[in-house]
Amino acid sequence: MPSPTTHRIALLFNANKIYDREIITGIGAYLSSTRVAWDLFLEEDFRCRLSGIEQWAGDGIIADFDDPAVREVLSHSRLPVVAIGSSYENERDYPVGVPYIATDNFKLIRLAYDHLIEAGLTRFALYSLPESPQNHWAQEREKAFSKLLESDGLVGDGVEPSIYRGSATSAQGWNTAVEALTEWVRALPKPVGIIAVTDARARQLLQACLMAGIPVPEEVALIGIDNDPLARTLTRIPLSSVAQGTEEMGRTAAHLLHQMLHGARLSATRILVPPVGINVLASSKHEPLNSPYVMRARHYIRQYACQGIKTEQVADYVGVSRSSLESYFRRELGCTVHQEILRFKLDIAKTMLEQDNASSADIAVRCGFTSLQYMYAVFKRELGCTPKEYLDRQLARKLVASAGSLS
Repeated sequence: MPSPTTHRIALLFNANKIYDREIITGIGAYLSSTRVAWDLFLEEDFRCRLSGIEQWAGDGIIADFDDPAVREVLSHSRLPVVAIGSSYENERDYPVGVPYIATDNFKLIRLAYDHLIEAGLTRFALYSLPESPQNHWAQEREKAFSKLLESDGLVGDGVEPSIYRGSATSAQGWNTAVEALTEWVRALPKPVGIIAVTDARARQLLQACLMAGIPVPEEVALIGIDNDPLARTLTRIPLSSVAQGTEEMGRTAAHLLHQMLHGARLSATRILVPPVGINVLASSKHEPLNSPYVMRARHYIRQYACQGIKTEQVADYVGVSRSSLESYFRRELGCTVHQEILRFKLDIAKTMLEQDNASSADIAVRCGFTSLQYMYAVFKRELGCTPKEYLDRQLARKLVASAGSLS
């Protein structure tokens, strides 16, 4: 059997961003699952001379058309091009003459919005990005947010949606930007659910809330978009996020380009890819509480549970006696302060088991358990299994769910 023809393909994406990296991962997955033979060139090979990419002596290009510079340069390319970018409310905003794979902005925002509604919230806001050609996708998410509020009767008749764009972040203006963001959050009626257009924006907002002492998620329930592992690593309170269908976008783009390289004409093709789902973590697990002491205590616990805090430290932070705080906890949550600390540590341990490639011993240390044996004892008492048995159960459930979706 003859070997397949090798094609030289340029991938014009910014690999510093999780969104772009996962698209590239999807392209790689397509190549791994087929007999396609491509030599791939990443944007870093071309960025310094992007203006000449249209004369590149290759065979095809998959590119990020959310970048206006890339879109402009490739508008008259002689090579087959597959474009990846944002969905648009206005048909005229879509590029003409290239197949286009888009993330579905409306469904991204809808998924986050519905999640906050299910958490019992009735007030909503959006943290966006400054208006610019580079941020056109963010403004599309603003439109989706406004449309959802309008359909539910939450805006109109002089009531505008609460959308804050803030400023482009820089070292020089960081303090001013955070102060303005904090003032916006403080002024919002509470409790409120806030959708951030990216995880990076969500992380900034979470930091602002922590610095201002605003309890998350009791007063501000927060969800981002991208499901970026780095954002989760850099926050004290684990960040909920919508996972985009980026890998599917990459696989689809590679499939279309493969067809084009063999003569298919797909210039009118447009495919909108929905989100994969939500990674629900602590930042959006809103539970209405009556006691401000319990609210403040849980805010402290979420930040420092894994650092081995004790009930006395929580009571000192709240500013009440230990016995009073225990009474508030029993009345509101039906548990002790220690049990709430333990529950949060257990939740973090379960998440790390499922998502991180870490040993049980490492997880015990990182979650603040005094020993591996103690973590095992907590798992046995609370879940009826060891950490390994818990992970095996979760993997088995995922396999069953995956098999069911394929049948």
